[in-house]
Amino acid sequence: MGCNSSSQAGAPAAGNGGGGTTSEGDRQGFLSNVQLFKRLPKEELPGLAKAASDATFQAGATIIKQGDEGDAFFVIMSGSADVQINDKNVAQLKPGDYFGENALLRDEPRTASIVAKDAVKALKITRDQFTTLGLASKLEFPKRGAVAGGGVNVEIKPPTNKTSEQQQLIAKALKENANLNTIAHLDDSKCKMLSDLMWMEVVKNGAEIVKQGDLSADYFYIVQSGGFEISKADEKQSAEKAAAAAIGSVGVGGSFGELALLYFAPRAATVKATADGQVWVCARQQFKEILLKAGEAETNEHLNHIKNCKVFDALKDTEKKELASAMHEMNFSKDETIFEQGEIGTQFFLLISGEVQVIKDGKELSKLTASASQAPYFGEKALENDEPRAATIKVTSAEAKTLWVDKESFEMLLGSLTDIGKRGKDGTAVVKKSIAPVAGDSKRFGNIAFKDLKKLGLLGCGGFGAVEMVEQAGTSETYALKALSKGYVVKSGMQASVMSEKNVQLMCDSPFVVKLYETFNSDQHLFFLLELALGGELYATYNKKNLWGSEKCAKFYVAGTLFAFEHMHGKKIIFRDLKPENLLLNDKGHVKLTDMGLAKVVVGKTFTTCGTPDYFAPELIASKGHNLAVDWWTLGILTFELMSGHPPFESATPMQIYSKVQKGINKITFPKKVKGNAEQLIKGLCHATPSERLPMKKGGTQNIKKAPWFAEFNWNEMETFQLDAPYKPTVKNKKDIANFSANKEDMPPQVPYKDPKTGWDKDFATSK
Repeated sequence: MGCNSSSQAGAPAAGNGGGGTTSEGDRQGFLSNVQLFKRLPKEELPGLAKAASDATFQAGATIIKQGDEGDAFFVIMSGSADVQINDKNVAQLKPGDYFGENALLRDEPRTASIVAKDAVKALKITRDQFTTLGLASKLEFPKRGAVAGGGVNVEIKPPTNKTSEQQQLIAKALKENANLNTIAHLDDSKCKMLSDLMWMEVVKNGAEIVKQGDLSADYFYIVQSGGFEISKADEKQSAEKAAAAAIGSVGVGGSFGELALLYFAPRAATVKATADGQVWVCARQQFKEILLKAGEAETNEHLNHIKNCKVFDALKDTEKKELASAMHEMNFSKDETIFEQGEIGTQFFLLISGEVQVIKDGKELSKLTASASQAPYFGEKALENDEPRAATIKVTSAEAKTLWVDKESFEMLLGSLTDIGKRGKDGTAVVKKSIAPVAGDSKRFGNIAFKDLKKLGLLGCGGFGAVEMVEQAGTSETYALKALSKGYVVKSGMQASVMSEKNVQLMCDSPFVVKLYETFNSDQHLFFLLELALGGELYATYNKKNLWGSEKCAKFYVAGTLFAFEHMHGKKIIFRDLKPENLLLNDKGHVKLTDMGLAKVVVGKTFTTCGTPDYFAPELIASKGHNLAVDWWTLGILTFELMSGHPPFESATPMQIYSKVQKGINKITFPKKVKGNAEQLIKGLCHATPSERLPMKKGGTQNIKKAPWFAEFNWNEMETFQLDAPYKPTVKNKKDIANFSANKEDMPPQVPYKDPKTGWDKDFATSK
């Protein structure tokens, strides 16, 4: 739809086209510095420069207004302008800076107002012009990078003794750091624990304590004395980047580097000492351990219930603790049935609050009531065999809260309950644990040699690897070859994660998940040989074909993702990095989930903070531990993004995103296209409490399939690939790379690798 209110707002005094015209050369020079246009083929720039018109604005004029929908993009050629969010100045734009680039691709409310500080001369390009030139389909879209926890054990120095004044300064700095308190609620006890661990370092005037882009980003700092200046490399930037640039100075009692406490990511700015000074230092792993201890209260509560449960008398104390951390919560309402007599059960339940009735052959046998000292249990036979349920359990209180574990998780964690019973609590026999099955026929590996693969072209770049199309000699079969720099893997502490990625890929055997054929290991790289999906990446496809807001498309891709998650969750695999960039289309337009870089087999909870910031769930930010429910949160975010063109919590910086996430989905304004049934589904998936997300409740994924938004959707046809794809990509042959556009600039860091002789990668390769 054409919207022009925002592109003209406040401009009538000067209109467009005043102030003399600009030469083609000047225009091209300005446009070539715009990040979005750097992703256009160079030969397209002259046409774009020609299509642009001059726009002039008097001092004080509002060029675009926050909240309006826009259809024009501007580059400032002379003058300056203020960026205002909620009527507050947050940044200033200078010549070469630009704003409104999203308006060239889709309808979206303006995220800020831009007000001319003095007379501004700008270049203006409208969406109509951009579309007429066919440029949307020629753009290369960068992937939003994932971040990961990083397993690097960095140097931790012994704590420095502190005076009471120093302790007070540290506590005050921790409590006043808004970003830090977005991650974790820092009460007095957590502040004290952090303060006790911190050590002092002396910093000389002129020293760069933090350097923009540095991969060694593991510490958080509080200034005890001296001063620091925060700066970013000078580059032409968008209004969003300008608003997000936390440049300025940090004095005594100030702090910086808090993102390093959450996960591994290159430093966003440079911090330089402006005088000799002293800083207090804390490392990421220390911070995580404090949050972990804070979260142990819930596990201990679960443990007390398990200790009172006769079914688990044969478990050793360590095993009871493992079980306590692996149990999930499930809540029920009055008159809801927890399970029915006669159905085959796989779950065992502990009732930790509320009351239920036990019904057999339609008659009530008894009532079970939870108390602080007693958690009644039911369904214990499900942990030993597949017998039908002997009775129905129905909730009689207003609500009931349960803890549950299923047979498969129990046996992966501890082994068979029958075998544990034979061993007894004090026995020494080793109880064999079950392992999740590897997919398909493992003999299919080791048949494709690396030397027989010929590279045909670059398909894409992710946060940790580049993917190329390769052809196998002699067969003409084509595949996707993903390469990871071993040096970068080690530098970022991702060794265990890479081995996990391989194991997860071996376990997956679903047409909704990209298939693994081989893995290879060379001096500098690890390689995954994967199924090729030539229809392209969903994110780029949506941008180029402007599919944002199509309900038919959104339902199709959300449904395909649901089937991928069902398959993975059935094997206890948590995915953790859903986004349109990680969904591929094959030549028929069917959707496939790809990139298992952050996927992991999890029984119970895991604690690594990782994923893509736009898709982070609240429990991930708070480092409370997360389970499969995290994936259902991301499905809600995906639904919102496909329907609106942007994720619900989108902001210029990760910390701004996390702040919005912690406020919750109910604080988000839903665009018109996402109202009604779609909004209801998204809110059901993005519930702040993990156990309240739709598929985590009784009914599981059926709760999504039966949601009103999917009322007319044919799930059976979708699952059997009989449902026609709403968009069918053009693929001429199995070497047609046209649906992919990768930019060499997005290549992840290639860090030289020197073998540490630890053998971490010795089991990686399936073939030579």
